[in-house]
Amino acid sequence: MAKIKTDMREAVLTAAKATVQSHGYNALSFRELAKEVGIKSASVHYHFPTKGDLGAALARRYTEEGAAYLAELLATSEDATWCLDRYTEIFRSALANDNRMCLCGIMSAELDDLPTEVRVEVDKFAAMNVGWLAKVLSRARPSASDQDLQEHAMAIFAAIEGAQLVARGCQDIGIYDRTIRAYRATGLIP
Repeated sequence: MAKIKTDMREAVLTAAKATVQSHGYNALSFRELAKEVGIKSASVHYHFPTKGDLGAALARRYTEEGAAYLAELLATSEDATWCLDRYTEIFRSALANDNRMCLCGIMSAELDDLPTEVRVEVDKFAAMNVGWLAKVLSRARPSASDQDLQEHAMAIFAAIEGAQLVARGCQDIGIYDRTIRAYRATGLIP
């Protein structure tokens, strides 16, 4: 019985992630998620009493999975350029998957509508990315100050999220590719 509950919870999270990445947090509907998963709306509420609980769980999982993947990249290679290539591929892959957005990026665009518990998790995602980027940049710029690395990392994170957003809005993944190449050519991304 516990496995069925876990499977149902996972199915709801999977459906909710796809919804948010495609349509944003405000598009989350327990009724629609229940219909998609094939359960009753009350079953969604059993696992996630409120929409905020569901949004926070989604963002938390997204951050944890992202952090694990990024840690794996750092462990795999000392080469900052290689790590940053893999990083930009993460955002590109969301676009390639039905023109979706980074989950926390699209939630950030709806910040005023997010419950506090969701905002906290979205902020953790941004902080995790900036921290990881600063570590990678320290490999390329070992003499840079921590403040310079943090500012450069935030600039990269914001630029990549922005490139993804514009490419999605234009429904043209080529815009993302050309923008990332321009970031490299200008030195924003080493």
